[in-house]
Amino acid sequence: MRTRVCLLTGLVLSFVAFPTLVYGQFQQPTAEELKMTSDPNALGAAAEYLYREETVDDNLHYHSFYTRIKIFTDKGKDLATVSVPYPKGNYSVTDVKARTIHADGTVIPLDVKPSDLVEQKGAGFQINKMVFTLPSAEVGSILEYRWQLRYDDQYLSTPDWDVQQPYFVRKAHYSFIPFKMLDRVTNSRGEASGKLLYTSMLPTDVKVVQEASGRYTLDVSDVMAAPDEEYMPPIAAFMEQVHFYYSPYVSKDDFWKNEGGRWSKEMDRFAEPTKTLKEAVSEFVSPADTEEVKARKLYARVMKIENTDYTRKKSAAELKQLGLKRAKQAEDVWNQKSGDSEEIALLYLAMVRAAGLKAYAIKVCDRNREIFNPYFLSTWQLDDVLVLVNVDGKDKLLDPGERFAPFGDLHWKHHYAGGIRQMPSGISFAQTGENNYKDAATIRVANLNVAADGKVDGTIRVSMKGPAALHWRQAALSEGEDEIKKDFEDQMKEMIPDGVHVDFDHFLGLDDPDTLLMGIFKVSGNIGTATGKRVFLPGLFFESHAKHPFVAVEKRVVSVDMRYAETVRDEVTYSVPETFTVESTPTDASVSYPTHALLALKSNVDKNKITTTRTLLVGFTLLDPKEYSNLRDFYQKVATADQQQLVLKSAPVSKGE
Repeated sequence: MRTRVCLLTGLVLSFVAFPTLVYGQFQQPTAEELKMTSDPNALGAAAEYLYREETVDDNLHYHSFYTRIKIFTDKGKDLATVSVPYPKGNYSVTDVKARTIHADGTVIPLDVKPSDLVEQKGAGFQINKMVFTLPSAEVGSILEYRWQLRYDDQYLSTPDWDVQQPYFVRKAHYSFIPFKMLDRVTNSRGEASGKLLYTSMLPTDVKVVQEASGRYTLDVSDVMAAPDEEYMPPIAAFMEQVHFYYSPYVSKDDFWKNEGGRWSKEMDRFAEPTKTLKEAVSEFVSPADTEEVKARKLYARVMKIENTDYTRKKSAAELKQLGLKRAKQAEDVWNQKSGDSEEIALLYLAMVRAAGLKAYAIKVCDRNREIFNPYFLSTWQLDDVLVLVNVDGKDKLLDPGERFAPFGDLHWKHHYAGGIRQMPSGISFAQTGENNYKDAATIRVANLNVAADGKVDGTIRVSMKGPAALHWRQAALSEGEDEIKKDFEDQMKEMIPDGVHVDFDHFLGLDDPDTLLMGIFKVSGNIGTATGKRVFLPGLFFESHAKHPFVAVEKRVVSVDMRYAETVRDEVTYSVPETFTVESTPTDASVSYPTHALLALKSNVDKNKITTTRTLLVGFTLLDPKEYSNLRDFYQKVATADQQQLVLKSAPVSKGE
């Protein structure tokens, strides 16, 4: 179960206490529910929700959740463990009640106290999770439980109704009673925020109802399970849902003009090019440098600042001991030689401005998490700061907050990302573009010596630039080099043929984003299958265990999100004994999905060396589901081409030898 609670902790008010909520009782299961073994509306599903209910009262300060689940398969038993995240302190999870009902009607109540575990802890905050497991869950059981989230009187907490769930929902009821004294609601800046708004993504025939009492309700039935397809955009972007929130604004334009303008002023205040920064800039750039050179030099210098999002942010006590303080301006980040991703991005903004360049802040969503929705009137949906620098009359978008991101490259999560940007006057909406497949390249080169008995030795060299290289470099910072060496080796083991062993040797360029990142492997083991006088080797060495996407699924519900366009090139050279001749090699081929993707295969025989090359070019990022059949057809052809083998034949031995 996933529970997401929107906490508007900046909304402060005063009022008298209300009486405690009176709980309802669990429902008696019907004979039909007890006998169910499947549901034609959810064929093959591991479970389904018989009923869900969420009730929120911002006057009594509680969220109440009630759930009934029918288990169809062993996998469905996983739903017996329930994890409820919540912010510890002003919020608490209370009144957990649960029971399991077997198909014969036997009831087993939860008689163990739930575990209250620390999930995340930092300066001034702590996220806990309340965990409980319903007893004796088995196939055919009904899981039934309820719990409450309660919060202090000085807080308001509007609901997020996640109508679609991982499993089919037979019926659900949602209810929300907003705070009745809206004229007393203010935000953390003391501004009146007495307007209740909501955004929704629902079928056209499903509506949120506002009753005469002021209560909002929503009743749904037969809600299909949330899509679970490979290469999906962030699922929260297209699930059926409703979000409520208090606001001082009534229109999209009014909100973004005011809140966007406030954000822009905060960016300018933090990124002020102070005297200290101007003096620092003068040490790295000269008046004779072109704007491009200035921008690159300052980018390289800022990249040397410790990014605490990948290491560890200093505590208040540590800062005090070092005679430092929390960064309030870019100058503080420069002096402390460390900062988080946003602080470092704004330091770069301040420094290029100090160098006399026109530059602006852009704040976008993390595309791995969500898609920007300008009709959802909240800046909380925006995650990361980019910097737009005008270089020699052309705008260049940079990602200085991403450690090891090369100059001019964005992290893939910032491509095709929406948000807001500063303008010479005011702000506007922004949308970044997709990456170029030429800038995201992985090249795998294997040189392998194959003996007559099938033993193999040699080397593999993997070179990367773009998103793959950035991933491993950042992982080395946060996880450690030894750990990513193991992960890199494990990834290679999933590709190579059975019987072949790889040992990762070393990385080259791990700390230099301006060079290719290279990983070197040593190869040993056995390869190929001998049948009579023939030996069969994998024609496409790195595709031996390939799991080609889209091949097995005929239809598509949501858009395809490949994350980024890329090129993957494999070059494998087999050196075989002279006693073998080549009977057949993988057929040269060119498979095309016009304007989208291309596969090219080529084989070459030079005496006792056989070289195969495979190039897969994926030149798109997002694809409409209407185009899915074309994409699937392309990958089916790729899968067929990748199954080819290299066939060697033992040459007859001359008499007298």
